[in-house]
Amino acid sequence: MRIGILTSGGDCPGINATIRGVCKTAINHYGMEVIGIHSGFQGLLTKDIESFTDKSLSGLLNQGGTMLGTSREKPFKKGGVVSDVDKPALILQNIQEMGLDCVVCIGGNGTQKTAAKFAAMGVNIVSVPKTIDNDIWGTDISFGFDSAVSIATDAIDRLHSTASSHKRVMVIEVMGHKAGWIALYSGMAGGGDVILVPEIPYNIKNIGNTILERLKKGKPYSIVVVAEGILTDGRKRAAEYIAQEIEYETGFFLLVRPFFCRTTARLVLYLLHVFLLLGGILEIATNGSDFLCGEQSKMVSVYRNITLLSK
Repeated sequence: MRIGILTSGGDCPGINATIRGVCKTAINHYGMEVIGIHSGFQGLLTKDIESFTDKSLSGLLNQGGTMLGTSREKPFKKGGVVSDVDKPALILQNIQEMGLDCVVCIGGNGTQKTAAKFAAMGVNIVSVPKTIDNDIWGTDISFGFDSAVSIATDAIDRLHSTASSHKRVMVIEVMGHKAGWIALYSGMAGGGDVILVPEIPYNIKNIGNTILERLKKGKPYSIVVVAEGILTDGRKRAAEYIAQEIEYETGFFLLVRPFFCRTTARLVLYLLHVFLLLGGILEIATNGSDFLCGEQSKMVSVYRNITLLSK
C-alpha cells in the first residue's frame, strides 16, 4: 500500500510530531510506502514529493513548523479553473499517476473542506484536524490547542505583577478568529478579570462597571483577555478597540498586550493518535469509509476514539 501525506494552511505546534508518528507507524508496523507531499495541495499539483524512510524521519519529534512545508493553495477556488488549468482534475490525475491509495491531510477548516471535496470525487482521504483555535466541528480537542493555552496562560500570569504594581488595567489579545477557546481557557486559568470571546455578545458599559467595582473593593488593577475575533468597530484590532472603550468608560489608562500563540506542543497525545489513525487508513483504503470532516455529519470512527484517549 502506498499513501501520501501533506500539511496545509497555517502552522501550529505538533505537526512534525504527527508526521513522524503517522509515517513511522505506517512504515514500521504496516509495511506501507509513504510519500511526503510538499507545500500542501500545491505539491499535488506539481508532484513535489519525496519518499520517506524510517531514517529520514528521525529528529522530527521536537522540531517546530512542518518539514513538508505548507501553502494556502485552494484548488477549488473560483470553480477550480485558473488560467485554463482544471486544478481538481489535475490533482486527481497526479494522485493516480503517483499510485497513492490514500492521502493523509493535516489541516484546519479550509483543508478539511478541500479534502472533503476530493473524498466526494472518490479519493481515499484520512484527515487529521489541526488548529490551535480548537474550532473544527466534531472534535473535542485538536493538537496545538493545549500548548497555545499553556503559553497564553503563562503570559497572563506574568502580567498580574506588572498590572498590580502600576495599578493599571491591561488588555491582552490572543488568537481566536471565530472561536474563543484560547481566550476562555487561558483567561480562566490565568485569573483574567474580564474575558471576551466572539461567540458571546458583550456590553462595554458592563465591562467598565466591573472594573470600577473592583476599584471600590480595593483592587486597583484588572486583566482583560480578548479573542482577536470579537465584535469591534471594524477599524481597530480587538485589544486596541476594547482598551479605548474602557478608557472612555472608566477614565483609566490602559496598556495593550497583543499576544499570538506560536509554541511547541505536548507530544504524548499525538503519539497516542497514531495507531488508531493508521487503522483508519487501512479501513478506508481497503473497504472505504466515511470521511472525517467538519462539513459532514458522519466521521471515521478513528478520531472519535482518539478524542476518548485524550480525556
